Amino acid sequence: MKNISIRFWAFFTACSVSCQSYLDIVPDDIPTIENAFTMRVSAERFLFTCYSYMPLHSSLTGNPGFTAGDEFWLHNNYTTPGWEIARGGQNVVNPYLNFWQGTEGAKDLYQGIRDCNIFLENVGNVPDLPEFERNRWIAEVKFLKAYYHFWLVQMYGPIPIKRENLPVFAGIDEVKVKRDPVDECFAYIVQLLDEASLPNHLPDRIQDEASELGRITRLIALSFKAQVLATAASPFFNGNADYNNFVDHDGVQLFNPTFDPQKWVLAETACRDAIALAETTGRRLYYYNQSALQYDIPDSLRIQMNIRNAVTQRWNDEIIWGNTNSRAVAIQSQAHARGLDPAMVASARAAGNLAVPLKIVETFYTHNGVPINEDHTWNYANRYTLRSGGSADRYYIREGYTTAALNFDREPRFYASLGFDGGIWYGQGRYTRDQAFFYVQAKQGQPSSTKSNATHNVTGYWPKKLVYYTNEVTTITNYSQTNYAWPVIRLADLYLLYAEVLNEVHGAIPECYYWLDLVRERAGLDGVVESWANFSTHPDKPLSQEGLRDIIRRERLIELAFEGIRYWDLRRWKMAVTEFNQPITGWDISQRTTEGYYRVNHIFNRQFSHRDYLWPIRENELLANKNTVQNPGW
Repeated sequence: MKNISIRFWAFFTACSVSCQSYLDIVPDDIPTIENAFTMRVSAERFLFTCYSYMPLHSSLTGNPGFTAGDEFWLHNNYTTPGWEIARGGQNVVNPYLNFWQGTEGAKDLYQGIRDCNIFLENVGNVPDLPEFERNRWIAEVKFLKAYYHFWLVQMYGPIPIKRENLPVFAGIDEVKVKRDPVDECFAYIVQLLDEASLPNHLPDRIQDEASELGRITRLIALSFKAQVLATAASPFFNGNADYNNFVDHDGVQLFNPTFDPQKWVLAETACRDAIALAETTGRRLYYYNQSALQYDIPDSLRIQMNIRNAVTQRWNDEIIWGNTNSRAVAIQSQAHARGLDPAMVASARAAGNLAVPLKIVETFYTHNGVPINEDHTWNYANRYTLRSGGSADRYYIREGYTTAALNFDREPRFYASLGFDGGIWYGQGRYTRDQAFFYVQAKQGQPSSTKSNATHNVTGYWPKKLVYYTNEVTTITNYSQTNYAWPVIRLADLYLLYAEVLNEVHGAIPECYYWLDLVRERAGLDGVVESWANFSTHPDKPLSQEGLRDIIRRERLIELAFEGIRYWDLRRWKMAVTEFNQPITGWDISQRTTEGYYRVNHIFNRQFSHRDYLWPIRENELLANKNTVQNPGW
């Protein structure tokens, strides 16, 4: 493969001054593969190039998990490729977020896989690279190669596996590759992860945090393997009869229509191994009292900070994998309600364009820890009527402020995750109980209402959870914010995933409740069995496998809300065709009066069919490669 020119993609990350990231290095142009691997420093640059294809997890434009689903809604003057998909714009001519080819807001993951293969083929030639470091780099790149394959499988289903690069003298027939069956794709991904996770290759956790945070560890590899196997075991990829007739040109079936319970067993083992290593390496659920900076706040706000800081507190002990290549920068300003400080209402630095639909708002539990339509003490039928905040509500809702009954008597995660008209927004420069906390005022003419077509919220709810609590609009032109590496995997995710796979393998056993209740306890809620027995109209629901499955899924949708996970979960559970066909609604934000504002406004009728589970392959790819078949329905 001599004299084959290769292209290095420059990449960077915005890092804090106090902690320079290893990914700050921008590779120099290197003309040949031989030069790239003649010494350690140039080979390390190629390693970082392999990292550079990592999807931008915190990007509203680059991560379909945010706006291609139903968790956020935008307006016509602020759009993303994912939102075009959500509105039915996906197509075969020029698909949005085309990760297959790297167009329309997506990275070219097959180019990333090719660079990973180049690295693996040549890293053995580096003369001044110690063996232990070579083993670590190889393991990192195998992980990256597995991740890029998995990202493609999530969107396209069966894909061509790229075990190694084709030689330059390959014939036309070799170049025109076929798609491999889904089960083979998952098997190859797991094989790569097993090879990456061999003892003494990857570190269990990062030791040199000043320079290496964000690099892959053995804990990340094991946790990701658990996610991969749980996805492979889930209804969409496990015995999905909808794709019985999905075959390639040779008649090879690309989806196995037979359900295999052993897939859940494999996921159970993987989750258990990952959690064991997480505990060994000091991972734990985040609580506000773990933070060095403490303020005098009531218990109700402390519980909210348990939730908010679990996501936004830099490198807290719950974070298993933070992506330093994709830091939460723009997403925070888009999630921050405008005009919290009325004196700064003219500032558009906190744009607040990310709107949360009412259906997501209603997913959160009541303060009794059960769904709002199951709690026999909560008035579900009158949830859209008006009610004023009292003294007991003052850390959730502004005392004396009239808002919807829907916003009262909800669980702490509701108030930690959402900003809304009349809702307290802890932070923004006010941190102790003796200060008057800011609150959202969103009716037309008020500080958080629409000020321009370019910056406004279409539903009346903001994803406050994503905004670090010290972020502040300090002047008309300045938004002071603390950026954080996006938490791709955190421990709560792993606990809830383990509860899910345990229920699928064993049914509603006590160990399922144990992992669920750890997450609920941190959120200030009683255990699942107790909460349903005392407050639900279906008190025995947690006692059956089917009932507990529904509870576990809802727990994931609540705990991991706004983190880009709901979209993928609904797809693997085969629930997207139900959830994504529900209308997008919010409050009537154009109204000035309380009565007018709190009318449900129908914003958009979503349409999602079975074909939308798998994204289309761009038609020019199909014309160039006759061996590749299109996904059904496209």
